[in-house]
Amino acid sequence: MTVEPTNPVLDAILTTRAMRRFTDAPVDQAAIETCLQAAQQAPSGGNVQPQQYVVVTDPELRAKVGDLYRLAYDRYEQSLPEPGDMPDEKAAASWRRNRDASRHLADHLGEVPVLVLFLQPIVPWGGEDAEGPLDIGRLDASVYPAVQNFCVAARSLGLGTALTTVIRIRTDEVLALLGVPTRGDGRRRFEIAALVPVGHPVGSFGVAPRKPAAAVTHWNGWGNRTN
Repeated sequence: MTVEPTNPVLDAILTTRAMRRFTDAPVDQAAIETCLQAAQQAPSGGNVQPQQYVVVTDPELRAKVGDLYRLAYDRYEQSLPEPGDMPDEKAAASWRRNRDASRHLADHLGEVPVLVLFLQPIVPWGGEDAEGPLDIGRLDASVYPAVQNFCVAARSLGLGTALTTVIRIRTDEVLALLGVPTRGDGRRRFEIAALVPVGHPVGSFGVAPRKPAAAVTHWNGWGNRTN
C-alpha cells in the first residue's frame, strides 16, 4: 500500500503501529504534553471527557509498574493459543513475531522512558426511561479515541507507542501504587482503559498488515461489497 506523501495526517495514521522495542533515549516532556493535548481533542460522547491521564517518568516508579505489568503478562501468556492452531504458516509466523515482541515489552516495560495510563471513571452510564435502560454505548467509547489521538500524535513526532491493556489484571495494585483515589468504601473510582509506553522505537514505522477495508465493508446493507 502506498501512503500519499503529501498528506502528513494520513501518513501518520496509516503508519502508527504498535512499537514494542525502545531505545533508552529520553523523551522530551514537551512532546508528551503535545500528545496529551492531541488526546484531549478526541471525540467524546456528550462532551463528558471522562479520561484522566497518569504519566509515569520516575525511574523507580516505572520499574514498579513494569514489575506489575510483567506479572500480568506472565499470567496472560499462559492463555495464548499455540501457533499450530493458526490457519497457515504465514499466520503462525506473524503470531510468533507478535508474541516475541509482546514478551520483550513485558520484560522491559519498566525501562521505557515514559508510561502513560489512561483512566476512566466507573460511573453509571446511559440512564433509563419508562421503556427501560437506554443503551447509548459504552463510556470507554469516549476514552479510546483519546488513546488513538495520543498514539498518532506521538508517531508524528517520531515516537513509538503501543496500546496495551494486560495491566488490568493487576489493576488494584497499579492504582494503589500511583495513588489513584478510591471510593469511601474502598471500591475503585477508576479503571485502567490503557497503558501506553512511549519512547524512541527500535525498528521502522510502517503500514501494519490488516484485512483489506473492502473485505469488511458492506454498502447499504449486509453483504453488499460494492456501492
